[in-house]
Amino acid sequence: MASVPSVSYSITVRLEVPAGGKAVSQITHVVENAGGIVTALDVNTAGHETLRIDVTIATRDTEHAEEIVGALEQLDDISIHKVSDRTFLMHLGGKIEMQSKVPLRTRDELSMAYTPGVARVSLAIARNPEDVRRLTVKRNSVAVVTDGSAVLGLGNIGPEAALPVMEGKAALFKRFAGIDAWPICLDTQDTDEIVRTVQILAPAFGGINLEDISAPRCFEVEARLRELLDIPVFHDDQHGTAICVLAALTNALRVVGKELGAVRIAMAGAGAAGTAILRLLLNAGAKNVVVCDYRGAVHTGRDDLDESLRWIAEHTNAEGYAGDLRGAVKGADVFIGVSAPGILTGADIAAMNDDAIVFALANPEPEVSPDEAREHAAVVATGRSDYPNQINNVLAFPGVFRGLLDAQASGVTQDMLLAAAKALAEVVTDEELGPNYIVPSVFHPEVSHRVAGAVREAAGGRPRTEA
Repeated sequence: MASVPSVSYSITVRLEVPAGGKAVSQITHVVENAGGIVTALDVNTAGHETLRIDVTIATRDTEHAEEIVGALEQLDDISIHKVSDRTFLMHLGGKIEMQSKVPLRTRDELSMAYTPGVARVSLAIARNPEDVRRLTVKRNSVAVVTDGSAVLGLGNIGPEAALPVMEGKAALFKRFAGIDAWPICLDTQDTDEIVRTVQILAPAFGGINLEDISAPRCFEVEARLRELLDIPVFHDDQHGTAICVLAALTNALRVVGKELGAVRIAMAGAGAAGTAILRLLLNAGAKNVVVCDYRGAVHTGRDDLDESLRWIAEHTNAEGYAGDLRGAVKGADVFIGVSAPGILTGADIAAMNDDAIVFALANPEPEVSPDEAREHAAVVATGRSDYPNQINNVLAFPGVFRGLLDAQASGVTQDMLLAAAKALAEVVTDEELGPNYIVPSVFHPEVSHRVAGAVREAAGGRPRTEA
């Protein structure tokens, strides 16, 4: 249950109440006594005897909403006509649509947009395939591809249940970068089928955004598609998260006056996000990192290392620490968690170095209580919107793809990711920087523009290493 009422669980209740008396104040009193918050009250229709009003209420979860409705039903002379879940209302019929960019009002316009005029454009592209980016939606389109195997914190819920999330992703692409993105939810979790399907769909798109595909399959899918395609392939769960974490850490280190190459970092999570974060941190100059998974520290002496874990073991933990996460966190300057809820306590954070930095990014419940962490750490960040310093991938992926599409890039490199993280960090000015403001708001007008510019420049012929 959420600790406080949230708009994501808000409801609108339509009530019929007596026109006179204290009905409105009674309603507000009942809602507040039940722990809800009245965020709006609108008169829908008015008469001499009765009023029909819509009361919008923020609640903690579905059960809490039902409790509040039950309490309202007990009021005398008040009848409930309808209860609407506002989140479900927003999703009715889907959140995105296709619109034509050209008018089709006359026969002349129709003959240019479609047959016979469109044939001339098709033949021009057949003669010169490079023109497809100039003359079609490919120049501004991204496929958001998932197999539904690792959706948000919900797990393997399948392609249909993943669709609302992919629609949301497409809406964010449009809102923050003007990109036309299309949800592609695949009814297979076979690596070969995913790769082949994306390969044969690719001609219609300028980039591929892999989303919510579970590890370790996501690593192979991404690697094989990068070999096969001549357009950028970006796994947001990996690289979008990594960009945001590096940007936030850059600014958090500025707050506490430490350098990336000098700090000791303990990480929880060796999956897709954790591995991508680690790679980017190492490329940015981190020297002393210990990564832990559910079995403890990853080190070369373990007998259960797959290819990904072996890479981690060979590039981190130089001292061969073989203990658990709590031991890795003790004396560390930085903790970064992309793993599971409640695996650390405030006492663990107290055992970190002075001026500690804690990024507890598991959603919806972080690795450690943010309130407890803030008692001992200098800077705390989470993936949640109800605490300062939310690490949210929307800070990265719209601008990254805007830059990739504008540059007509054929791939994604570590240089581009580093440039994106640097640009994102620099949006926060020296005057704004502080323990509770290490990343800009997702609505900051400069975020997408700055990130896109940095990626576009990084795509312009500088030396590159594969991301």
